[in-house]
Amino acid sequence: MSAGETRTAAEAMVAQLESYGVEHIFGTCGHTNIALLDAIGRSSIRFVIARHEQAAAHAADGYARATGRTGVVLMHVGPGLTNGVTGVLTAALDSVPLVAIAGDIPSYYFGRHPHQEVNLHADADQTAIYRPFVKRAWQVHRPEDLARFTERAFWTAASGRPGAVLLSVPMDHFSRPVPHDAATYPLAAPQRPDLPADTADQIAGMLLAAERPLIYLGGGLHRGPGVDELRALVEHLDIPVVHSLMAKGTLPDDHPLLLGMPGFWGLELTNRFTREADVVMALATRFAETDASSWDRRYTWQFPPAKLVQIDIDPAEIGRNFPVTVGAVADVTRAVRAVAGAVQARRPEPRRREGLRDTIAAARRTLFADSRGRGASDRFPLRPERILADLRAILPADAVLVTDVGWNKNGVAQCYELPEPGRFITPGGASTMGFGPAAAVGVQIADPRRTVVALIGDGGMSAQLPALPMAVEQGTPVIFVVMNNRSHGTISDLQSANFGRSHGCDFTDPDGNPYSPDFAALGRACGADGHTVRSADEFGAALRAALVARRPAVIDVPMVNEPVPTPGHWNIKDIYQGIFD
Repeated sequence: MSAGETRTAAEAMVAQLESYGVEHIFGTCGHTNIALLDAIGRSSIRFVIARHEQAAAHAADGYARATGRTGVVLMHVGPGLTNGVTGVLTAALDSVPLVAIAGDIPSYYFGRHPHQEVNLHADADQTAIYRPFVKRAWQVHRPEDLARFTERAFWTAASGRPGAVLLSVPMDHFSRPVPHDAATYPLAAPQRPDLPADTADQIAGMLLAAERPLIYLGGGLHRGPGVDELRALVEHLDIPVVHSLMAKGTLPDDHPLLLGMPGFWGLELTNRFTREADVVMALATRFAETDASSWDRRYTWQFPPAKLVQIDIDPAEIGRNFPVTVGAVADVTRAVRAVAGAVQARRPEPRRREGLRDTIAAARRTLFADSRGRGASDRFPLRPERILADLRAILPADAVLVTDVGWNKNGVAQCYELPEPGRFITPGGASTMGFGPAAAVGVQIADPRRTVVALIGDGGMSAQLPALPMAVEQGTPVIFVVMNNRSHGTISDLQSANFGRSHGCDFTDPDGNPYSPDFAALGRACGADGHTVRSADEFGAALRAALVARRPAVIDVPMVNEPVPTPGHWNIKDIYQGIFD
């Protein structure tokens, strides 16, 4: 094109997205975004149609978690945008970089309440719905601003503490012309802050002087150089490690210094280590309620007398829940590297703490052995730990488990021995039922060669049925393992334990008999393979068949409703008993 010629803002935006390395966009169509879809259709970007906006957002989230790149979800005005709230919220609370693009009503109809406008209390203000949880929400007022706002959206999503953002675009702006030679906005790579050398040296001194140091690992430290540095540090000083739910798998489950999760799901030994530590270095974690026993010092963390070193990319998290001795805003990978280097400079020779590794090994062996023992049962319907035992025995070591909520999340996090090359992806901050099915499709699109298993309950599968046709349409061989107890089992158990019965949590037919859809038949109806498990041995056989077929498959596994082991403390149980803080 010669200077002065134009193209639509949608075409310019797609070219900009291509320049940012966007390869997939997940979403649904609507009259407000089809001009952008038309431009996507003439580009190298693959559009993944999701049939429902929540499914689209979860798939984009899963894709972002698997790749480490920013996910992109495309939505329609009004109900399309509101359908996507839960999915975008889930990514936001788990610090996943996600750009949500939403079509909006025509700019010249603001205030006239056209079709599907979000109004009643304000005119054309759909961005207000997202503002409580996204890092930033933009409403585009001129087509010539779209490129600049797009760059800002991608920068904001990925920089600092990653998270979700919203870009709301009136539909007419997609179709309006912009100069072909208009200013471009290349996307810079975020430069993350280092930990100052004097702060690293101070932390090193505290760790070296501590008698009972402990490292608490959060979900912000991903695999790569930072984990290698962390491993070197803890092994050099013989420091035990506890991890949050989101950090499972960062260090392998068989590491001799790994204690597991603290708090509600923590072993007695794990919580004793957290209570008795004199120096705790917390890395990229917000001290979530469940990992901190509702912040009750009787059970888990005790600051003071312990000294807390908290390192996080988000300054708002420093000292939010516990007082800090040293609070540092820094990239956790760079920080671990700096502390490890300062420790080596001060003390080149390694330290060994008498009996520490044997104590940890004995507790972990007991945890996993007890779980395997319960998982050896041929009882049918299956015990949940039998399902986990078969998965562990049959899946390839590098398989990715994408979970929902309930036994498939909490039980896996606590007692599933994740192989070192494996991956565990779960909804943390929002604990979103329905995350697993669609997120697994996004993970599989991101890494087509690996085995991806959506480990979900029947409630979670029912919540996101659109994931099944999406998997078939995209040719993704996700294995949907439905742990089917015909109930919202975790809540049913909680209600029964505290109120003496379960009401409103279990699925029944009009006569009160347990009820469940035939998920295997549903899978076949969508074009996937479907396997109904009718005995203890059939689950392993169905799983092997699905691995060989490399097609989308649904395995419906009848399961008893069994509580997740919760040896720690969570204040909600006190509330049910009328005990209030």
